[in-house]
Amino acid sequence: MNIALSRLFALLGALTLFACAMPAMAIPGKPVATCVTRARPGDTPARLFAHTARFDCKGPQNAYGSGDFWVLSQKLGPLPKGMATVRFASTWQHGVALYILYADGHIRRTGFDSRTAGRALMLGATFQLIVPQRQAPPSRLLWHVRGSLNLRGIVNGPLVGNYTDSARYELAMAALYAAFAGMCIALLIYNLALWAALRQAFQPAYCLMVLCLLGYAFSSSGLLGQITAIDNNDRMRLNYLLLAAAATAAVTFARTFFERRVFDGWLRPASTAVALGVLATASAFALLSPRFAVAINLAVNLSYLLLIGLVGAVLWRAWRVRSNHLWIFAIAWGAPVALCSVRVLAAMNVIGWHWWIDQSTLLAMALEASLSSFGVAYRIRLLSVERDVAREQEIAARLLAATDPLTGLLNRRAFLEQAIGREGDQQLVIADIDHFKAVNETIGHDGGDEVLRRVARALVRVAPPGALVARFGGEEFALLVPAASGFDADRALDAMRAERMPFDLTVTASIGTCNGPLARETDWKALYRCADRALFEAKAAGRDRVRDAAPLYSVA
Repeated sequence: MNIALSRLFALLGALTLFACAMPAMAIPGKPVATCVTRARPGDTPARLFAHTARFDCKGPQNAYGSGDFWVLSQKLGPLPKGMATVRFASTWQHGVALYILYADGHIRRTGFDSRTAGRALMLGATFQLIVPQRQAPPSRLLWHVRGSLNLRGIVNGPLVGNYTDSARYELAMAALYAAFAGMCIALLIYNLALWAALRQAFQPAYCLMVLCLLGYAFSSSGLLGQITAIDNNDRMRLNYLLLAAAATAAVTFARTFFERRVFDGWLRPASTAVALGVLATASAFALLSPRFAVAINLAVNLSYLLLIGLVGAVLWRAWRVRSNHLWIFAIAWGAPVALCSVRVLAAMNVIGWHWWIDQSTLLAMALEASLSSFGVAYRIRLLSVERDVAREQEIAARLLAATDPLTGLLNRRAFLEQAIGREGDQQLVIADIDHFKAVNETIGHDGGDEVLRRVARALVRVAPPGALVARFGGEEFALLVPAASGFDADRALDAMRAERMPFDLTVTASIGTCNGPLARETDWKALYRCADRALFEAKAAGRDRVRDAAPLYSVA
């Protein structure tokens, strides 16, 4: 467990650095203000650069619905030195053409379509286009966006920077995504290894969640588009599916992480319905877009709002039933749920687009994966404690089943289980307290119980190592030692005589012994009868003495 905690704290340390680095890593460049207008037949870049009155510079872009658009930048002003680049967020569109107006009036074109978007896609799911160099500096930009769904905007977060700064930013993003991927892989390996040992239902659910988060990060980061020829819109379809799969795995993880009573009643079918709703709406978006995209996107956002509400319901129920895992779950999922809420509000255009909000999914996933691992470690700790308690209870139960509750000696059953089958001849010593009924009548049953305890203590004191000492019932005791040990039963009698009894009462005992084999149950019966006859002889001779019977011999 100490190793588990040390690894966990290392992961949390890496996560802290990750979280601190995220807000500081805004894309380098100069923000560009834009205006938008719908595309019309006969539009040309030269005409639009010359006549800008039809562009709307105040209203939100997403108010125009889907279709083809022209997006015009304000005048750029002085630009950073070096090769100029233009970056903007990846959104659903069929193609983008970027027209650059230079100070000398010349217009150059660059761009891509959704099938070739991978060459312009950068980490963080942003597009980067290099501005062709000319003697005259660029003065204005014009995007022609075809087939935009315009769910959150047409051209989001445009920046003009230089290639050197962009390359540094890309390297830093690569390091962050690599750290996230390494963390996920480490968590997967570690928890799969734990699952192989512990076989707890929440462990494969957690691993599935981390795997889906890793797949979503691989897709949403833009890396998938960079290394494959996948259509960028298909990449976004895959994003929806992987995020929904991660959310469903998270619900499954929560259901297996908490005690069963937390999800009893309406909450279990409700959680199933919410998870299926998230999967269904994401699948509908992936299969049907761009048709019905606005309605389906609204359904997707509502399903995630229900998921956030489900988390609140789970925490409330966990509090009501006094769950042992409530506080750790709240700590582990509080920040991811808060970031998820911000992202959903942004997706519903309640909050405006911002680069940090767009990248908050990665931070939320990192928090969810790592802090949930803290919850898993805590749960495993509880399982370890429960196991230790159960083991102690089992040992205690076995001890209670094997010992006499009054004296702490072995009882008859446990004595026989350990005695029968011993190799070599054994010496059985049977001791019986003389006139024990009179002892009870004289000092009471409580006093009689104390006499039994002190006799037991005397026998244990003189028993050699490896001997078995038992109370057979009533006032009868047994001691078994190897015959070769040379144990003298008179020592036991002397020890009982020396024991101070309650009220200084004089208590004596009679002892019978017999040596013989003890390989089988029949041997035990013969050996016990032999020692019992010797005990009877001791009592008949006046009590307070030892009688040794003739040894028994095994029959080959």
